[in-house]
Amino acid sequence: MAETGEASDTPISVPDSVPVTPSESAAAPVEPKRDAQGRCYATGKRKDAMARIWLKPGSGQITVNGRDQKVYFARPVLRMVINQPFAAVNRADQYDVICTVKGGGLSGQAGAVRHGISKALTFYEPDLRKVLRGGGFLTRDARVVERKKYGKRKARRSFQFSKR
Repeated sequence: MAETGEASDTPISVPDSVPVTPSESAAAPVEPKRDAQGRCYATGKRKDAMARIWLKPGSGQITVNGRDQKVYFARPVLRMVINQPFAAVNRADQYDVICTVKGGGLSGQAGAVRHGISKALTFYEPDLRKVLRGGGFLTRDARVVERKKYGKRKARRSFQFSKR
């Protein structure tokens, strides 16, 4: 009776033309994505808001649509949301952020800026990706406003029923 499924002692040779995927090879360092001025660019989205982010080394100044973040986002909660990625990776006051935000309200815009800053940080320092992914900063919040359906007053609300 022949035995099957037994490992042989001879090594299996792999031709050099077979491509090796990154998961099979040793962890190769990921190169940062910077432009000629040393900036990183990323886009962040939340609800209907979209933020274009330029991140560069600096003193921690955040400019939103040409205004300081304290003027544009007057509520402290919104400023806290924007600064969360920097606090998670201990990089407060090390980067300047210039961003342009369009669409949505202030809360959605703050979430879009946070998402964009997180993506730009991973482009500038790829080693921070694990920490930011663990904190949930790189995940795009896909919740959007539900559309209105015909025969309804709102998305799900029916018209008031009248017995007589």
